[in-house]
Amino acid sequence: MNSKIMLRLILLSFTLVLGSPSIRAQQGTLKDLAFLEGHWLGTFSGGPIEAGWTAPAADNIIGYIRMMKDNKPTMYELFVFEQTDKGPVAMVKHFKPGMVGVEEKDKHDHYIFQSAKKNEALFEKEDASVRIIYERRSPSQLVIRRGSQKDGEWTFVDLFVFEKIP
Repeated sequence: MNSKIMLRLILLSFTLVLGSPSIRAQQGTLKDLAFLEGHWLGTFSGGPIEAGWTAPAADNIIGYIRMMKDNKPTMYELFVFEQTDKGPVAMVKHFKPGMVGVEEKDKHDHYIFQSAKKNEALFEKEDASVRIIYERRSPSQLVIRRGSQKDGEWTFVDLFVFEKIP
């Protein structure tokens, strides 16, 4: 076989392997998400938004977000981060007031851990349509950023900005 063709095949193989989300994703643990722990308050769509997450224990972290407007709830999100053999996964279920589920009874949004660094973790929705970054910008500020792809590049915007509540 021609050496140029062989080199192209090797480069193509590297591109395919390195481009695969399951290969790129780092092995992580719930300790990478310990920075979420606490009680947080922010604003969203003209009303307060409250969040809280537990410390990692028993291979999980539990959390919630409560959105309010005009002194009434508008939406609840319940979170579970679970440790798996492939790293943490995030599962999110949404509810309207009255605990009316937005997703079907046995459905939820499922996000796969991609990477982490100090005070930051990246997850990607199972269908690869959305990425979420959880970022502790300071001891008193937590930000959730939402990413979408445009022209093959991920761009992120601050979705929720929280301040720590003592």
